[in-house]
Amino acid sequence: MGRRKKMVERVTALMITPEKIRNIGIVAHIDHGKTTLSDNLLAGAGMISKELAGRQLFMDSDEEEQSRGITIDASNVSMVHEYEGQEYLINLIDTPGHVDFGGDVTRAMRAVDGAVVVIDAVEGTMPQTETVLRQALREHVKPVLFINKVDRLINELQVDSQEMQVRLGKLIDHVNKLIRGMNEERYKAGWKVDAAAGTVAFGSALYNWAISVPMMKKTGISFNDVYDYCKKDDMKTLAEKCPLHEVINDMVVRFLPNPLQAQMGRVASIWHGDKELPIAKAMMNADSSADLAFMVTDISMDPHAGEVATGRIFSGSLTRGMEVYVSGAAKKNRIQQVGIFMGPERLEVEKIPAGNIAAVTGLKDAIVGSTVTTLENMTPFESIKHGSEPVVTVAVEAKHMKDLPKLVEVLRQVAKEDPTLRITLDEETGEHLLAGMGELHLEVIAHRIERDKGVEITTTPPIVVYRETINGNAGPVEGKSPNRHNRFYVEIEPLEPEVIELIRNGDISMNMPELERREKLIAAGMNKDQAKGIADIYESNVYIDMTKGIQYLNETMELILEGFQEVMKAGPLSREPCMGIKVKLVDAKLHEDAVHRGPAQVIPASRQAIQAAMLMAGDTLLEPYQKVFIQVPQDQMGGATKEIQGRRGIIMDMRTEGDTTVIESRAPVAALFGFAGDIRSATEGRAMWSTEFAGFETLPTSLLGEVVGTIRQRKGLKKEIPQASDYLSM
Repeated sequence: MGRRKKMVERVTALMITPEKIRNIGIVAHIDHGKTTLSDNLLAGAGMISKELAGRQLFMDSDEEEQSRGITIDASNVSMVHEYEGQEYLINLIDTPGHVDFGGDVTRAMRAVDGAVVVIDAVEGTMPQTETVLRQALREHVKPVLFINKVDRLINELQVDSQEMQVRLGKLIDHVNKLIRGMNEERYKAGWKVDAAAGTVAFGSALYNWAISVPMMKKTGISFNDVYDYCKKDDMKTLAEKCPLHEVINDMVVRFLPNPLQAQMGRVASIWHGDKELPIAKAMMNADSSADLAFMVTDISMDPHAGEVATGRIFSGSLTRGMEVYVSGAAKKNRIQQVGIFMGPERLEVEKIPAGNIAAVTGLKDAIVGSTVTTLENMTPFESIKHGSEPVVTVAVEAKHMKDLPKLVEVLRQVAKEDPTLRITLDEETGEHLLAGMGELHLEVIAHRIERDKGVEITTTPPIVVYRETINGNAGPVEGKSPNRHNRFYVEIEPLEPEVIELIRNGDISMNMPELERREKLIAAGMNKDQAKGIADIYESNVYIDMTKGIQYLNETMELILEGFQEVMKAGPLSREPCMGIKVKLVDAKLHEDAVHRGPAQVIPASRQAIQAAMLMAGDTLLEPYQKVFIQVPQDQMGGATKEIQGRRGIIMDMRTEGDTTVIESRAPVAALFGFAGDIRSATEGRAMWSTEFAGFETLPTSLLGEVVGTIRQRKGLKKEIPQASDYLSM
């Protein structure tokens, strides 16, 4: 107990000096050793015993994480490290590597300023390594590199000392090529990783040793010495001479930015308010005496304290009892407890100043991505953009009727904790639909509902979420209100791919200055009048008002957009979400009396015009694809390729590395259910594989009728494919 108190005292003493703080994330592909590395860093800081490090998996505090051997949730910890006679506070977040939990990585990136990218020396950079690097650079987070499992190169692949250095050099070059391709300007500004400069470390997280050029100078141990120790299998001596935590934490303290350096550049990329305001300057200077600006990046449940919101404080300080505004909520919230995380434990402190990662309770209106502030009407932070979208759905029902109210509450909670989940109530069947990133994601969530929340549920087999879009143009199409007094004329066409990309990356949104948005749209190829008339952006669809001087249109616009959003949530063909659609309002006739242009009149008129226009413009379905990467021994390659090709998959690249073949392919999600079991039996269990979201592609015409028919039947709609006239025959 005394030790913990001392730890908290050391942490709180360092919190007040931003120069002494480093906020970092550990990111990598699945199974490259992030959690083992985190364990050893904690052991080095005296928080867990050295004997258990790497096996205790302290950061994987969830029993499901331990039984599956993967990290599912990002977890936080604060620890103290001494470098050149001074103490530093390192706030660390260990993130998941599995593609299904990529949302956690994106959210963690918002809270940190630097990232330790971990790569397996044998496997090299993998698809998920690329994804996490891209997320880090997009969020303005600076990377350093740790090449793990170097002992495997020596002992399993039997490479000699020379070959080892060549291989490691190639890995570093490849990471730099990725950084350069993703962000040339940062690469040139010194964000490349460089072994000679000290921004690369090599080692083995499992055996607790690491080496870097600065460490070689300090200890006099060379690459050849490392090679000899590994050859003799004497990892223990190596770990004593070059302890992992010292090498990594030294690298973090020396090369990753402190909050003052980071916020100078980061605030501009994640906050689009007026840069001259006092709050903007306070955030850029991490000013702890200014107004509070806190961004929630994670919400978890504590059985005793309720909801715990974790996030990054960009300005001001958090104290108990503070009253704060939460973006999007009407009333103020009151902060109850303020604390820091030590792995699974949350320890209360009095006050946490800017530049730190904090955990608070009492923010009942906050969701992930909320801006919490003491300033009324502050421009919120840019919302967190997730790289992939929910592509698989299961229907969930309570096993016992008496649990139904509890299930509704639990689902609300689960959606708050994990914003990459989409939860909807199917009104026709009364089922709750859970849409997630993949089979594993939904399996884990369903398991948690039963285990943590104590509600027994039944789930249907997973189904694919399609998207509706259009092939051509249509319009003007007239939508009449039921009382015939209001008419809307819309035209519809596919949205430019460049604009869709801007929306996806969060470069344009409705809560940024109009002028800035207009310039970006024109640069992406949209004509000037359209860019000026944007009235709404919903998912990756836009609504444009092209009309001039129509009376009462301003006060009716909200209802018109409600009709637009209803169609974008559920298109006319199969009630699936829409994407890539541009709707232009070209004319409108409105009744002068407000009574005759209420919601019951305007919403259906707006909605039906868009539904009919979509069907006239060649409404079709897009299906989600995943990239599938398979590593398989050469003699089992045939089984693996046959498995992919039998699932409408395309093989994009094949290369051999030693006696292993690496297959890169892409296949529709609909055809990948049950893939895990089948590839195992096709390759005698010797294939390693991983997937990554690869966007949407048009469903082959030959399958369209059948798929639409199945979806409509499942949703209790008429089996016949609807015609435009069905929506206009009012």
